[in-house]
Amino acid sequence: MPSLQEKASEWSGVAAADASAIDNADLFNKLGLQTFINLSTNFYNRVYDDEEEWFRLIFANSEKENAIQNQYQFFVQRMGGPPLYSQRRGHPALIARHRPFPVTHQAAERWLHHMQQALDSTPDIDDDSKTKMVNFFRHTAYFLVAGDELKNQNQPTGCKHCSHHHHK
Repeated sequence: MPSLQEKASEWSGVAAADASAIDNADLFNKLGLQTFINLSTNFYNRVYDDEEEWFRLIFANSEKENAIQNQYQFFVQRMGGPPLYSQRRGHPALIARHRPFPVTHQAAERWLHHMQQALDSTPDIDDDSKTKMVNFFRHTAYFLVAGDELKNQNQPTGCKHCSHHHHK
């Protein structure tokens, strides 16, 4: 059976190596904290104003300020900055944290649409950084879609993403 990573690569069109290019890019030191705060604020302003009600409703039970903070702290931590997210909330556990939500292919594309627009309209994000981030976001979005499909097959709920590295 293909792993979640393999499905993510197939569905997103982004190879794992391209998705992990952010690991060596030190984007936090290149872009700075404020750029990440601006990006997440820009992103969630778009999400909460989305004309597509089905997409807006996915976020309806989350406070926008809290969503912004969770996202930029995760991005900072994942892209070379201090572990702000883990200090506050523990392990990111992306699949587990997204389990309550319908992470469909359609939702992933809508999320990516808003993130692309947010990236394009946030000053100080150069094209090279943007490309690396989009590759990471696309791959990760479809990693979550693959995880969501497992949930819908009534799999036992465990911390799946912890094991995906081991069966390449």
